[in-house]
Amino acid sequence: MLRKKSFVAAFLSLMLFLSAALPARAEVAISSPSAILIESSTGEVIYELNSTERRSPASITKIMTLLLTFEAIDSGRISLTDQVITSEHASSMGGSQVYLAEGETQTLDTMIKCIAISSGNDASVAVAEHIAGSEEAFVALMNEKAAELGMVDTHFEDCCGLSDSDSHYTSAKDVAIMSRELTTKYPDIFHYTTIWMEDITHETRQGTSSFTLSSTNKLLKQYQWTTGLKTGSTSKAKYCFSATASKDGIDLIAVVMGAPDYKTRFGDAQTLLTYGFGVCNLYIDENQEPLAPLPVEGGVSEQAGIAYQGEFRYLDTAGNDLGAVEKVLELPDAVQAPVEKGTEAGRARYLLNGTEIGSAPVLFTEDVEKAGYPDYLKKIFGFFLL
Repeated sequence: MLRKKSFVAAFLSLMLFLSAALPARAEVAISSPSAILIESSTGEVIYELNSTERRSPASITKIMTLLLTFEAIDSGRISLTDQVITSEHASSMGGSQVYLAEGETQTLDTMIKCIAISSGNDASVAVAEHIAGSEEAFVALMNEKAAELGMVDTHFEDCCGLSDSDSHYTSAKDVAIMSRELTTKYPDIFHYTTIWMEDITHETRQGTSSFTLSSTNKLLKQYQWTTGLKTGSTSKAKYCFSATASKDGIDLIAVVMGAPDYKTRFGDAQTLLTYGFGVCNLYIDENQEPLAPLPVEGGVSEQAGIAYQGEFRYLDTAGNDLGAVEKVLELPDAVQAPVEKGTEAGRARYLLNGTEIGSAPVLFTEDVEKAGYPDYLKKIFGFFLL
């Protein structure tokens, strides 16, 4: 009897050990057929399910439209105060819209609100035409950007997601890629995607009227860490969502596609985000400390300045003590001229429990040319004149 009890106890202990060792996907229960969860600053994947499966994206297409809009603002080609005119084509868009009339003018700032808050198809097309001259030209830019970002399972046919064409598709992974690009490079997008309701004014030949923009992102009221980003739904795409959230310095992006209904869409996204915040631990070394110059042999200068290329980040989801991370700086005792600014001088390597988890480059901050005969003579004369 005692032997039987011992066997049962050992079996149960083994099951507990194995369950703790299961991959992340086994610990997340969602109903959507395709999903992914990433940490935004590192791009690390925390969870994925059929994440490269090509699906109709509906209005999460507009993430790319917003990305190109903010790129154009950043480059100075357009500004938030631009007056955007609604064309006949833009005003004719069906589906989700803010009822812009042909010839109606709104500032670009207002148009972005119409897209980000209420998912206005008419506003999306008006902005696309303002940037590229036509929706077709803008869609070409969308596909170029998708290729540039490595979105291998994406092709756009329009700028708003109305298309039911089999040639208009993306994947959960690709949506996460463009969502990360938008939110990390242009965090001002959150000024728009965190708005729950806001009124705009229509000024047309028929007169002036007020219209209330209402967010399609119900997580803004259901999940306190929510920061955005974009919903989408059509009969073909079903219910899609790219959800962003921020908590305790960790930024997550959860993408669900093909959910059977809107409740499942929001529920699955919240499940993924909650799971991510529960397992994520972020190590950050800002690498701001100054580094001593490196000696240069055979150069016009005897030393060259060096600095870290940037910060180092490491995402842990295994519950490790990140206070145990060790930083090892690997630099040569000296270098030979010539030295080129921006080239690698060495690296800072990071170890956790004896295993390397990543590294950060150390770069030269100045050029040092190779010394010639006149330089050596100058040094000799300088020595005797001291």
